[in-house]
Amino acid sequence: MSCPFAPGGGPSRRGLLVGAAGLMAGAGLGKVARAAAPAGAAVTEAFFGPHQGGIATPPQTNSYFVAFDLVAKTVDEVTMMLRLWTDAAQRMTAGETARPLGDDVSIEGPDGGSALGLAPSRLTITFGFGAGLFVKNGVDRYGLAARRPEALVDLPKFNGDQLQPARTGGDISVQACADDPLVAFHAVRELDRLSYGAAQIRWAQSGFLPQTGAGETPRNLMGFKDGTVNPALDGAPATPDAPRGFDDVVWVGEDGPDWMRGGSYMVVRRIRISLEHWDRTEIDFQEQVIGRRKYSGAPIGKSGERDPLDLDRADKDGNPLIADNAHVRLGAASGNDGAEILRRSYSYNDGVSFTAERWPPWRQGMLYDAGLMFVAYQRDPRSGFIKIYNNMSKLDALNQFTTHTGGGLFACPAGVREGEFIGERLFRPPA
Repeated sequence: MSCPFAPGGGPSRRGLLVGAAGLMAGAGLGKVARAAAPAGAAVTEAFFGPHQGGIATPPQTNSYFVAFDLVAKTVDEVTMMLRLWTDAAQRMTAGETARPLGDDVSIEGPDGGSALGLAPSRLTITFGFGAGLFVKNGVDRYGLAARRPEALVDLPKFNGDQLQPARTGGDISVQACADDPLVAFHAVRELDRLSYGAAQIRWAQSGFLPQTGAGETPRNLMGFKDGTVNPALDGAPATPDAPRGFDDVVWVGEDGPDWMRGGSYMVVRRIRISLEHWDRTEIDFQEQVIGRRKYSGAPIGKSGERDPLDLDRADKDGNPLIADNAHVRLGAASGNDGAEILRRSYSYNDGVSFTAERWPPWRQGMLYDAGLMFVAYQRDPRSGFIKIYNNMSKLDALNQFTTHTGGGLFACPAGVREGEFIGERLFRPPA
């Protein structure tokens, strides 16, 4: 298959490889690829359905997130890319190669081959549309400006933000999640390859979670359980701290445009954590900052992780058991007019880099570039993440250890029906 976006008059990738065809065929590449096709009995996550995978899906242990900038000149080039991406994503989540395996792979194989022989590992691929798909630098490049959802706002600049342009924004997002890091990375590479000439990578971030038992909340790099108060799936009863149902919190309803009904808005924030600073603090102080016990995950003064926060509780002197600036208090629905989000975050570790701490003792040097790839889904970010974090960015005691260095907001359209491509209803002419 030749590159559908090769510039006119220039060689496509297929053309560049023609001269090597005989050598590759002689090496028996076709037989190797055919023999290494992944087994079909491994666990897979459904690709087609009313919602995209990777949102309500039980979190996999690895993630690879990429934000792309579009360089396509026409809307037809954008939809062609999305068609290719949809077909490849459906195949890869089923444990197949990104493209069908034909008889002749001497020119361009079914995919790059890095995941051949590997199980699909519950791979999901979640697509999102950024504001730049609709209008960029004041230009309606693809005739979609009038169809930008009202909820797809520009995120405000929050207190303490140190967002790096090279790690912020993007016209289209792709998040591949799997229980094998190579499977997730391979999926992104294949979509990147199929986007040649239509999109280019703006920024990327890999992430990981610990392997935990079913229903157990994973811990982040600070050692605390992350995501205890999430809306319950499968019709489970609401709780005092998560009073609304999953569907009401996460999925866009009749209040949204047709192509977003059954979709969700994804807020991504790359949050660097000053682990050296955190690791030098006493556990009791850490617990006061978070508002929970480190090892059990229970709210301070309680014994079980799932016990309600009961934020009105006070000690014998009348002081609140959970401090006024504790992380869990400021993020609680009861203190944010009922605002809730679905947290589906991953830890990240990008080695070390020269950094100056934001808070005393203002240490400088080669420090960990590690932290949290915060990912949150909601039906409207204005009444979800923005409502919650506007308060937290000013008052949260955890801010002395964290710095938001990048991120974005993306509209993740409804799930894909067989025969459609992702987001197809957005591109149909208005009725």
